[in-house]
Amino acid sequence: MADPTVAVNDAIALEKKTWPVKFYVLLFLIGMVALWSILCGISHKSPDLDNMEELVWASSFEWGYYKHPPVPAWFMYGLTSLFGKPIWLTFFAGQLFSAIALWFVWLLGCEFTTPRRAFIAVLLVSVTAYFSVRATVYNHNSVQLWSIVASTWLFYRALRYGKTSDWLWLGAACGMAFITKYSALIQFAAFFVFFIRQKHYRQAGVCKGVLWALLTFLVVISPHVYWLFQHSFEPLYYADESIKPIEANFSSLNDIWGFATTQLGRLAPMFVAWLALLYWDRRGKAAGHDAVPETSRYAASLSAWDRSFLLIVGFSPFVLTVLVSGALGTALGASWASTFFVLFGFYVFWWLYGDEAVQLRRTAIVVIVIHVLMACGYALGRGPLGYYTGRKTDSTFPGVAISEEMQAVWREHVPGVPLTLVASDTWLGGNIAVHVKPAANVFIDGSLKESPWLKAGAMKCGMLVAYSKTTNGNAPGPRIKKLYDQAVFKGVVQQRWSTAKSPLIVIDWGIIAPEAGCRAAAR
Repeated sequence: MADPTVAVNDAIALEKKTWPVKFYVLLFLIGMVALWSILCGISHKSPDLDNMEELVWASSFEWGYYKHPPVPAWFMYGLTSLFGKPIWLTFFAGQLFSAIALWFVWLLGCEFTTPRRAFIAVLLVSVTAYFSVRATVYNHNSVQLWSIVASTWLFYRALRYGKTSDWLWLGAACGMAFITKYSALIQFAAFFVFFIRQKHYRQAGVCKGVLWALLTFLVVISPHVYWLFQHSFEPLYYADESIKPIEANFSSLNDIWGFATTQLGRLAPMFVAWLALLYWDRRGKAAGHDAVPETSRYAASLSAWDRSFLLIVGFSPFVLTVLVSGALGTALGASWASTFFVLFGFYVFWWLYGDEAVQLRRTAIVVIVIHVLMACGYALGRGPLGYYTGRKTDSTFPGVAISEEMQAVWREHVPGVPLTLVASDTWLGGNIAVHVKPAANVFIDGSLKESPWLKAGAMKCGMLVAYSKTTNGNAPGPRIKKLYDQAVFKGVVQQRWSTAKSPLIVIDWGIIAPEAGCRAAAR
């Protein structure tokens, strides 16, 4: 039996070895979150549609929502309980989960390589669009990043060490990934491919561990599954509708090509960093500064099992998705690949070599420069440039001005009663409601199914009904039109999107007066 004192001493020694790097990893992640959150918070007048949707859904804690499983709305519900509903919160939340995912990337790397080399991989993958630009969009893709990487780390640990606790935590992490977005199944398929390729099914201990993981997985998802039964599996139908068939095979190949090239574009900042490091290495070698032979690549120090894990688990999600789409002839959404490339930072190990402290310093310089340039460019393009060129973008939408005008209309016609309910689509209604103090609720498209936070009596204090063809692009839905027809006061407001040459936003509004039993009216 192993001496427990030795095990404890080994753990202490490992902690002492990783702590200096751990500090810099945390410092980098905090800086990354601050950089992107602050610049987006300053430059954006309104958040992206997905961000607004999560702010609206955060009005109540539910086990599911009509379009998606619930985890992103849970986290936003907790954050809004603390901070209210400022739009900067959505940018911060998206970047926060990106940083948590990168932390798990580092933990995974520390399992098979040195903390410094693992940090190099973290730095490189952090500049890909899904961890940087697109992490400012708080939606089910960005929130799923952390649970997918955590599941990957725990899958590695469970197979490598065989601890029951790792299997249990693996099941819990996979459960969280699944009830964040059902697309987690593609990552589970990648795990299965590696499981079969390495013949782990022949090991009784591993099979027992899988059962433990399955048990905790089912426990975690069971409340949501119960909710699905109660609500006629609404999110599954929405997911099915999102998978659009392509009739012609040639069109399917074009779609796959477009999907693949889009992913290359979103990985491009990492490729730029790779090229910068390669150039730095070549220049150092030419000057005679790098004495380490080129054959000492970092990947050579990894075991064959570790290399297989990185390649199979890393590439399988993309490959399987393309194969399934090609076989079924279905269209691919570019954002579906948000979690497919979390291990790609480690692939630099196949050509990177030399003093890891030197390489880490070089990587940090390159990556920080790229992050600053990307964040500043994104903020400038989505903020001042978008505004002064009169572009119709979510980021320049005058949400505050429209909300203030709608509140003034409400106070004029319903004095003494606060505005608590806005019946509209998610985008327009959300932009009005989140700027009301205290924040009003949104009656999404006049549907109680889509607005589970509305309980009995929620409409007694009246509501503001608003719709705009300028923002929605369509005529109001039948439920909104029916509510509008019931309004006792009606009118139209107009507001430029940004500058004088930007589109004119025309909003039709109506007010349904409070009932006699409204407590706010009584006060």
